[in-house]
Amino acid sequence: MGVAVSLTGWYVGFAIAGVTITAVVVLVGIILGLARIIGRQAVEITAGLEQSRLNTLALWDVDLVNKSIVGINRNAAKARSALEGKL
Repeated sequence: MGVAVSLTGWYVGFAIAGVTITAVVVLVGIILGLARIIGRQAVEITAGLEQSRLNTLALWDVDLVNKSIVGINRNAAKARSALEGKL
C-alpha cells in the first residue's frame, strides 16, 4: 500500500521564500540607491559649508577692528585734551 505524498506545502514554501527573497533584494537595492544619493548630497553640503566658512572669515576680524577703533578714539581724545591744554 502506497503512501500519497503531497508536495503542496513545499511549493507554497518555495513560493513564499521566492517572494521574500525578491522583496529583500528590491529593498536593499532601494536602500543602496538612497545611500548613493545621500553620499553625493553630503559632498555638496561639505563644499557649501567650506565656501560659507571662507566667505565669513572676515567676520573674525570685526573684534580686532573694534578694538583698534576704541584705541584710536582714546588716543584722539588724549590728543584733543593736550591741544586744548587740559592735560
